[in-house]
This record gives sequence, structure tokens and C-alpha cells, in this order.
Amino acid sequence: MNVLVVNAGSSSLKYQLFDTNTDTVVAKGICERIGIDGSAIEHKQLLKGLKIEEKRAMKNHAEAMSIVVEKLLDSTYGCISSMDEIEAVGHRVVHGGAYFSESMLLSDDVLAKLRLCHDFAPLHTPAHIQGIEGCLAVMPEKPQVLVFDTAFHQTMKPEAFTYALPYELYRDYGVRRYGAHGTSHRFVAGEMLKILGRTEGTKIVTCHIGNGSSVSAVKDGKVMDTSMGFTPLAGVEMGTRCGDIDPAIVPFMMEKLNLTPAEASDLMNKKSGFLGVTGGYSSDSRDLEKAVAEGPANPHYEQANLAINILKLQLKKLIGAYAAEMNGLDAIVFTAGIGENNARLREIVCEDMSYFGIEIDKELNAKMVRQPNIVKLSTDASKVAVYLIPTNEELLIARDTEALVNAAK
Repeated sequence: MNVLVVNAGSSSLKYQLFDTNTDTVVAKGICERIGIDGSAIEHKQLLKGLKIEEKRAMKNHAEAMSIVVEKLLDSTYGCISSMDEIEAVGHRVVHGGAYFSESMLLSDDVLAKLRLCHDFAPLHTPAHIQGIEGCLAVMPEKPQVLVFDTAFHQTMKPEAFTYALPYELYRDYGVRRYGAHGTSHRFVAGEMLKILGRTEGTKIVTCHIGNGSSVSAVKDGKVMDTSMGFTPLAGVEMGTRCGDIDPAIVPFMMEKLNLTPAEASDLMNKKSGFLGVTGGYSSDSRDLEKAVAEGPANPHYEQANLAINILKLQLKKLIGAYAAEMNGLDAIVFTAGIGENNARLREIVCEDMSYFGIEIDKELNAKMVRQPNIVKLSTDASKVAVYLIPTNEELLIARDTEALVNAAK
């Protein structure tokens, strides 16, 4: 089945065309600055190794989708001969609230419930709806599937997702832990289950570490706990997000710095994390690692080292906490941009974990950068398997789309 996977942002639209028979991406691209001057499309035909970039006017997501279809049908840069060859569309959706615990075929009811999730992800939900409506305008007859980043975490028990706040905040306003990156966590956990050869009795910690990061405890293939919370601000230190802090800090700094609620939110979401700890030096872990490698001669060495060590300690604490919560640990999985490419972080997270019997092959681990394949990083003597598993959220979306469309036939 040819499935078009769409990830719509407020002014962008990323897409990949999958052949699910071979799990192959045949074309991909991005439309940028939709509704803004200077809008453009970058399109790649991967089977022929061709690429084209064009400035094109796009007033909305429907016009962007029309241009995407045009490129997919193009005699030179395309990969299909007619629209009939696109059999379904799969959409990445950041937040499904408590409404969705699995991927869903689009319907009027599903779309209405998605609109109710606006307050949980005000930057993302309108963009997703625009992407869906854009696809409906261009290919109304095609079945569409919504795959929710929060859905995988809906297996958490109330004691894991409920905050110790007045209960009416949960009952009336939906204030609870939702988690994020669920599509990635589900993909890599699924791959780890294949390696373990079973689902029942398995205990896995999945570490999605990137500019945004989250960690999940997956027992018997289901999420027991996860580090992100009501929003993606919670959990570990990230590129520009602070992660978990004492909530009393918020009114304290609002008073001391004379901040509005919006300004306080901006400080915690966009000016904290790596960027904040390093005094504005960088939000990119590669820059921090470079400063650490250069040593004290680099003026950013101390703060960069501190920022990395903060994340290291937080990840260690979560691995330990989740092992306790699951009453054991079979495997740790590293994934996403930093998890897949920062060998030193993987090493320092796993070192001094002898209580759990964790031991990685340091020489092998050091070589595993920009690695497209699954790699076992732990030694044969390690009691806990440690793996690098490159995430592929788009492939999972394509697979979910195919399964739901076939089931509905």
C-alpha cells in the first residue's frame, strides 16, 4: 500500500510517501512558510536520487497539499502516475488528550474530539487540523488515519497520571500527565520486544533523547510511567526546556523578574535547558560536547559540562526509578537525535550502574554515531541489554494507517 504520511505544523507541512509492502520511503519533502511570504517546497524523489527546491506561493495547507501532489505526479520528480496510487493518508498528531488511546480512522466525531484538545497543545492542534483539512480538500475520497503521540501512554494507571492537585482540576479541565513522543516510544519498544522474543514479563526503559526528551517505563509492552507530563515541558533537561522544577520557582521568578504568565512560560520553554544552563551559549548538545572535549581552554567548558551532567543524572535517576516501579529491568533503549548520536552521553548514563548489572561495550558505543541500524551496546556479561534503536515514527504511522484502512474494508 502507498501511504502518504503528513506532519503538519503551523506554517509547514512535512510529508513522506511510503510503500508499506517494502517499508520503503519513495519520496519525501517539506513545504515551508505556508501563509507567509517566501513559501517554498523541497521535494526529494528517493528512488531516482533527485531533489528539487522551488519558491511557490501557498496561502494555506490545502494549497501546500496541491503542490505536494503535483510533485508526486511530476514526470521527472514524481513517483506515481495517478492519484489512485495513493491509497491512504496518515497524520502525526501531537495530542489526543484522554480521548484517544489508539490510532483512529478520521471521522466527523474524531475530528470534533481533536478540536477539544486545542488547549492541551495550542501550537500544534490547529496546525494538525489544517493539515487534515488540506488533505480533505485535495483528496476527499482517500481514507485518513490519525496517529497520536499521547496514545501509547494511555495505559498508565491513575496513580501514575494523576497530579496531587484538587481533583476537580483533572475532572473538569483534564489536568493530568499525558506524556509525549509516544509514537517514538512505541516504535522502539516494539523493536526491542522483537529482540527479546516476547512481550509478557518484559521490562524496558525507552530513552527518547533529543532537543525534546522523554523517558518511559514499558512493562509487558505497555507504558507504566513516562517523564513528560501535562505538557512537553516536564521531565528531564532539554535543549531549551527546563524539565521538572519546584513549582514554587514559577511565582518566585515572576515576582523577582516582573514576568507575565506568558513570559514565564517562554522562559521555561525557550530560554532554559542546555541554553539556560550554559548562559545562552547553545541549545545543541553537539556544541556542548565540543566545549567539554576542548576542556578548560574553552570559555564555555564548565557550564557545558554542568548541563550535560544534569541530564546524565536525571536519566540515571529515571532508569533507577522505573526499574523499581517495574520490579526489574530487561533492557534500556536509546533513541532520537541525541540518544542515537551522542555516544559519550550514553556511556556516562550507563556507567556506575553495577547494582543493575549494566555494562556497555565502550569501544563499540563510541563508534555508534549516525548509525541507521539497531545495535546492541551492552556486553555479553551485562545483565541488562542496552540498545541503540533508531526511531522511525513515520514508518509506524504508515503501518498503523495500512492496518486500519485494511480492517475497514
